[in-house]
Amino acid sequence: MSVATLPSINGIALHAPGLSLTDAELRERAWGELLRQEAMHQGFLPQRNVLESPKLSAQDHEQIGLMIDGQLPLPEPTGDEARRYYEGHGTRFVAGARARVRHILFAVTEGVDVSLLAARAEKTLVELSAKSVAAGRFAELARELSNCPSGADGGELGWLVAHELAPELANELFHQSGGVQPMGLRPRLVHSRYGFHVLEVQEREPGRQAAFEQVRERIAAMLTQQSRARALHQYIRVLTGQARVDGIELEAAESPLVQ
Repeated sequence: MSVATLPSINGIALHAPGLSLTDAELRERAWGELLRQEAMHQGFLPQRNVLESPKLSAQDHEQIGLMIDGQLPLPEPTGDEARRYYEGHGTRFVAGARARVRHILFAVTEGVDVSLLAARAEKTLVELSAKSVAAGRFAELARELSNCPSGADGGELGWLVAHELAPELANELFHQSGGVQPMGLRPRLVHSRYGFHVLEVQEREPGRQAAFEQVRERIAAMLTQQSRARALHQYIRVLTGQARVDGIELEAAESPLVQ
């Protein structure tokens, strides 16, 4: 493969010939190159004549961060906004809540047929959902099918708290809307970064919800971070719309950045 056919931003190749990147890695590299080139354009970074996107130093990242801060001035969230978030996401501010959980993991690994894996996981969930299922069947299937070391122990994960878990699992086990957190076998597969989970909550200890004043600053920081992420996404879309992008699909915007 020649340099000319490589994915590139304004003629700068995103990787060396022969290097294979996942779609996510390639997008991340493309976003970084868009920001690097804009930082050079604005004078935050010195001009460099390169054919391939260079690795950014800590100082480069710092300068790009300064550029972004100048482009994305964000208002502080108001007290009313923080209050509304607290009232709508109360389960996220419960201290001491924990659940005793077991699962069967169908891990998504390189080369696996995801559709077949999901079908196998769904079949297992349907079997365990039947009213006539034997009491020990979950543990049997965990030992037989689970790709987690807990399978040897019948899928037992023990007592878990939200901050120990991947966000997808924490949301499923602790952050359900309505305030009442479910018990028993989850009625659908739970998809996390690890794969497909058949989950069962065996016991719960509810914990205690923190008062709004105790978490006001934490909520404000969270809302600011969310606003910044949305604004940065839009900023990169604008840069994409202004650039010549070859060999990679990136979401672009022609409209200017809305402050």
